[in-house]
Amino acid sequence: MENNSLINEVKIRAEKWLSESYDEETRAEVKAMLEAEDNSALIDAFYRDLEFGTGGLRGIMGAGTNRMNKYTVGAATQGLANYLKEVFSNEPQISVAVGHDVRNNSRKFAEIVADIFSANGIKVYLFDSFRPTPELSFAIRHLGCQSGVNITASHNPKEYNGYKAYWSDGAQFIAPHDVNVINYVNQIKNVDEIKFNGNKDLIQIIGKDIDDAFLTAIKGLSLSPDIVKKYHDLKIVYTPIHGTGVKLIPASLKNYGFTNIINVPEQDITSGNFPTVESPNPENPPAMAMAIAKAKETNADIVMASDPDADRIGCVIRDNNGEYVLLNGNQIVMILLNYLMTRNNELGRLTGNEYIVKTIVTTETIKRIADANNIKMFDCYTGFKWIAAVIRDNESTMKYLGGGEESYGFLAEDFARDKDAVSAISLMAEAAAWARDKGQDFQAMLQDIYLKYGFSREAGISVVRPGKSGADEIIAMMKNFRSNPPKTLGGSQVVKVKDYADLNVTDMVSGEKTKMDMPTTSNVLQFFTADGTKISIRPSGTEPKIKFYIEVREEMKDVNDYNNVIKKADEKIEAVKKDLNI
Repeated sequence: MENNSLINEVKIRAEKWLSESYDEETRAEVKAMLEAEDNSALIDAFYRDLEFGTGGLRGIMGAGTNRMNKYTVGAATQGLANYLKEVFSNEPQISVAVGHDVRNNSRKFAEIVADIFSANGIKVYLFDSFRPTPELSFAIRHLGCQSGVNITASHNPKEYNGYKAYWSDGAQFIAPHDVNVINYVNQIKNVDEIKFNGNKDLIQIIGKDIDDAFLTAIKGLSLSPDIVKKYHDLKIVYTPIHGTGVKLIPASLKNYGFTNIINVPEQDITSGNFPTVESPNPENPPAMAMAIAKAKETNADIVMASDPDADRIGCVIRDNNGEYVLLNGNQIVMILLNYLMTRNNELGRLTGNEYIVKTIVTTETIKRIADANNIKMFDCYTGFKWIAAVIRDNESTMKYLGGGEESYGFLAEDFARDKDAVSAISLMAEAAAWARDKGQDFQAMLQDIYLKYGFSREAGISVVRPGKSGADEIIAMMKNFRSNPPKTLGGSQVVKVKDYADLNVTDMVSGEKTKMDMPTTSNVLQFFTADGTKISIRPSGTEPKIKFYIEVREEMKDVNDYNNVIKKADEKIEAVKKDLNI
């Protein structure tokens, strides 16, 4: 039975959208929902406001307070403009950069954002068409802007769009600006407060000049130009999966010196409908199927992909049997950081003042590689705004070599402050050439890393619990794990617990507690066992699920042990899952 009070409340909210303050198309869509016998669409569109979170907005497109549309985008932009005008009141001219991806309505939303900023007296640098998210981050820094907005929903399904907001350093907001901007956005209560009529004199179109500067900066990251010249004809299949990567990634690979880039023509077509895939996410095997088929057809050495806004990287390599297999995000980060650290060491560029960054849920093997190269490693929370914060804290005293997270994101540079598939794919190709020069492919390189630093195997499990009852269950699960931590996992004693909610580290043998040095608290719990297993648990901040990150370690004495070690690790992962009841 439907909740009559909820329906009445939703109808009152919806009827406000029938006023002349809203455009005709929006009014017609709302009217149709109000008149429909089935109230489900109306309820979903109006039961709440689409929340402006610390990263901006993300939601299904359409009319309604809980949808991505001209008015929710408008309120977000007006609130951000109001905040910028207060914080930068002494600036003679506040400026912002605005970009967008290939999604349906992205250009429209970007132009609305530009109009609102300019109507508020803020200068806007608006990209002439779609661009990768990391280029927007670069443009903010390159042009000396105070903020920026990118219209993108990353790798979400086609029905979605989003709004990513950035600060003057090119990174997404952290304290105090995250909370402050949210408060300013929430103060916009009436559509009439939004200044939609732009000032064209304050909107400057940008494009090729920023592309050239960005590509030149990325080329400057190259560590092995002579090796690339030697193996310039490495067969590289690349697909943008209908996204923005087609704009710059093939150009960057050519800029590095690679001459044998094989495209997937059907997926070079930019389209917000992503017609050849169910989900445009390169971490999912089905999204890589066409590229893998092209690799088999051409006998390619490596397959790479970017998601629709070209900040995430997917990579497929050949295993020992010649089969194409998808690397996981931990392996991609590990390969790239191993290359950057080891190659810098080979070139004699390490001074002892270098550092890398990984997130707390990313493989600990990276720490072993860093220690072996006398490079400091920082752990941070999930999300590249936290990697950017580490860069900002150390940019005047230490040299950044790279950072990444298990969810297929990597940042090799400090001239942009969000994950970047353009530089990551370029360096991944260079790492493949470097491996080839040593008589290895990526599979052999991976095995070499495991032999030197210890074998690790990772698994990510998401337990979905929709609705309010699901949310309550997730809260109860976290409470139970905290009050009743497991004594053993996968047959090994739990020796340490890290709770980021209060920043306590508990030695489970001695009972001693120490404090972690982190910028803020977070609802994340970690268990560490005597045999090196690491379990991380955190509720998702955007979806009705709780995430488990499992990393187990095994001893690998010889490459011939590889398959057997994988089998043993997988058995241990299954045992851990059973112990956690997931």
